[in-house]
Amino acid sequence: MLHASSIGEFRIMSIATLALILVSVSFNAFAQVVLRLAMLRLGPVPPVSDPVALALTFIRNFYLWGGVACYVISLATWLAVLSRTQVSIAYPMLSIGYIIATVLGVAFLGEAVNPVRVGGIALICLGVAFVARTA
Repeated sequence: MLHASSIGEFRIMSIATLALILVSVSFNAFAQVVLRLAMLRLGPVPPVSDPVALALTFIRNFYLWGGVACYVISLATWLAVLSRTQVSIAYPMLSIGYIIATVLGVAFLGEAVNPVRVGGIALICLGVAFVARTA
């Protein structure tokens, strides 16, 4: 059963479904930032010819495990989203992650964002708004 209410010719996504989407997308974006931190702190990666050292390098990386945990939470909430709404509505909502990841990248990684990138993200969000209006 899909949860949406109709207003005129548009169907509005329920608040609960939208909240699940935002939680899932936020955890996914946060996973990206945490995994980037993992790679920045990793240092030289041992060669594949030394699989034990390679495995230990990754196993001991706290940020890597944090990123994986964020992905697991994101996946669990995304499955709840897919149980509530059509994939053609839900999937474009993942684009909200561009905004969240950009903000987190600036805040936690000191990344620079130029006006062209901001404009591109704005266009993507405008498209998502159109898709959301047809939910």
